[in-house]
Amino acid sequence: MPRRPILLSTLAAGILLTGCESLQRTDSFMGLITPYRIDIVQGNAITREQASRVKPGMSRLQVRDIMGTPLVADPFHAQRWDYVFSLRRPGTDAQRRSVVVLFEGDAVKSVEATELPTEQEFVASISRFKNVQTPKLELTEEERKALPLPVRREVPLPEPVGPVREYPALERS
Repeated sequence: MPRRPILLSTLAAGILLTGCESLQRTDSFMGLITPYRIDIVQGNAITREQASRVKPGMSRLQVRDIMGTPLVADPFHAQRWDYVFSLRRPGTDAQRRSVVVLFEGDAVKSVEATELPTEQEFVASISRFKNVQTPKLELTEEERKALPLPVRREVPLPEPVGPVREYPALERS
């Protein structure tokens, strides 16, 4: 008979441990509570516009001004700068891009890059708000002409504050 409580407690512990393991594999607790997961951003976000500004013959300082400090500047490969960008956000696919700038001496020899997004595509890919329309920032010439002309208001001179004193002339006229 003493074997029965040991068997039941071992079976109960096994069931409980199986339940704990299955909770770790999901993103929510019983489908109700979702833990907060942070966005993990690493490296330099390089856009197509930035990469197109880097031309052969530019100095290292000019490249650093355009693209920022490289993520990897290996002392054993001094003629190569690696710009790597990765973004992991819960619920979306991970993004990873790489740009390699090769130097010959102090001048850029070539730029090797994977398919880079434009600035607008990059902002759209990281934005949490979808279908956001860009506001119209300028009026057309017809809309400007349709505006009423501003009313000119004459501003009266302010009245002097405090005692008003009359002083005699310093010179005789």
